[in-house]
Amino acid sequence: MKQELTAWIIDMSAGEQHIEHYPVGEYFGPVDLGWELTERYGGLNFGIGLLSGSVFSGSNRLIVTGHSPAWGGFYVSTMGGAGLAMEQMGIDMITLTGRAEAPSLLYLNRHADGTLQFERMPIDLEAVWPTPNTEGEAGIYALMDHVLDLVGDRYGRDPRILAVGPAAQMTDFGAIGSAPVKHGRRTPVDTWAGRGGLGSRMLREHGIAAIVYGGEFERERFRDRHKADEWFIERYGMGFKAKDKASTKKYSFDPYLGTGGTLGANYTTIGGALLSFNYSSIYTTEAERTDQVRTHILNHYLKQFNEEIADKKAHQNCGEPCAVMCKKMHNQYKKDYEPYQTMGPLIGVFDQQAAEAVNHHADAQGFDAIGIGGVLSWLMESLDQGDLAPEDLGVTERPHFDVDSFDPVEDSWHNARLAIALIDAMIAPEGPLDLREGARVLARRLAEEHHPKIAERFVYVANGEKGWMVPNQYWTPGVLAPMPVVGKYYVYYGQDFMPPRELGEHNADRFRKELILDNIGMCRFHRAWAEEMVPELIDHLYGLKEAYLDTLSRLAATVQTRNRTRPWESERTRDLVHMFLRRKQETGADNSPALRQWLDAFDTDKEKAARDFWNEMYAGMAETLAG
Repeated sequence: MKQELTAWIIDMSAGEQHIEHYPVGEYFGPVDLGWELTERYGGLNFGIGLLSGSVFSGSNRLIVTGHSPAWGGFYVSTMGGAGLAMEQMGIDMITLTGRAEAPSLLYLNRHADGTLQFERMPIDLEAVWPTPNTEGEAGIYALMDHVLDLVGDRYGRDPRILAVGPAAQMTDFGAIGSAPVKHGRRTPVDTWAGRGGLGSRMLREHGIAAIVYGGEFERERFRDRHKADEWFIERYGMGFKAKDKASTKKYSFDPYLGTGGTLGANYTTIGGALLSFNYSSIYTTEAERTDQVRTHILNHYLKQFNEEIADKKAHQNCGEPCAVMCKKMHNQYKKDYEPYQTMGPLIGVFDQQAAEAVNHHADAQGFDAIGIGGVLSWLMESLDQGDLAPEDLGVTERPHFDVDSFDPVEDSWHNARLAIALIDAMIAPEGPLDLREGARVLARRLAEEHHPKIAERFVYVANGEKGWMVPNQYWTPGVLAPMPVVGKYYVYYGQDFMPPRELGEHNADRFRKELILDNIGMCRFHRAWAEEMVPELIDHLYGLKEAYLDTLSRLAATVQTRNRTRPWESERTRDLVHMFLRRKQETGADNSPALRQWLDAFDTDKEKAARDFWNEMYAGMAETLAG
């Protein structure tokens, strides 16, 4: 097994590069080393874990770290399967520093003899992005295909491409997109390092629009399946494949639910926790929400998904050797819960084909899917409420947000077309939707110029002066927690109520556990065994279990020292917590003295109670991480 981590440091401005080596034990993976290299070089890091290329499914995730232009702090964003091509280079970390003079392609290759090749190539993005490829796709998809046409034949094995779209140029929350390449062609199973706007950083701070990488270099990897089975049998009474299959059935197909994937499983079980029409569903009754779920989701949106995907087992994986068929495909459209929630019910779209149109357009432009859905739903409600006129946002229509008369096909398509028009307005070089400094800055401007209620309807977590993050799509206070890294699952996001200080402690515990996975490049879909077994595997292979866990505890505490999160700024964000508490009581899910106390506090003085709740969560998290 590898005894050191190899980092390739590449200066985009000078065109210089060098290799650095870090002993395993001092550093363990792409997050702790990513933090170190961010501190040292201030660049953008792409890394893989110690188990990459091994027999363990899910171990080839690409981990991207660096300063997030959207969040305004250190960030970790991950991408399925894209680590395998880096493993084939024999490189554990690529760090970009400096800035290329013109938008460029970064070409990286490692040949079988160990020779490393690196080249910068200018790209005319204004010519490539708008030009449809042979499938009629533009933006990030056209750029990936353009890169393959330029240098694809230079590789002995299929490479991987990381690319950005116009969102990286015109906003602070541009994503990094990719797709497995098979037999020299890009497949439709796109994967994303979406959260944090690191695509915007890659283009705006380093001048890189795309990276293509791969190689034919062979190095030692853990491939002993018999030994792996021994370890799993000792722990679970079953071999690795059996345990992995049992632990990941939600993401492939769950026969008990009759569906699969995050979209199928979550909507099948969502009940009255639905978030729709820019979160305004929280103000309706439990019966009204469950009726909306029954009529628009179970009988239409989810029904379509099951008929088109789940029933036909139209599943693929992210491009690494993995038995979990987590990518639910309908033609070229890949469907996960959160993108098809934020650009689905949250924007008033309950039809799969309409949602496909919005999601694919946002993907082509290179947006963070959760972020763009949250921004769209907020702007659309502002239009619906009359606080903004269509011309204020560069569009011509208002949305159909009337729940009582809503038609799941006709009105969904109307809202989808409006959402697409808003996306186009966001990436227009000159226009009223200037998001280059982020949606929080835009909210302030629109509130000052039009109506103060506009900013109050935007749901986000605030960080520093400008940082913002649309939360993950679960109606629970944990996703709004004041963590140093927000917008990922570094929080407890269960549906049960717990006092905020206790919730903060659980958030800190989740932060550490998620780092166990990210710092080894492991997909969290395998977390049911990986959280327990990864430290054991580190011990079996290196004898460094306690050192690994200690490193992650110190890292979490260190990242926390830079925490600049702010108490919830918008009324709608505070109301998500208030209405969550009320729902727990009204449904009989919880009637504890602690819940009644907090609900009374919110009913009496919502702003004070929200600040107190936030402070208690923060204290529980900070105390736990410091301890």
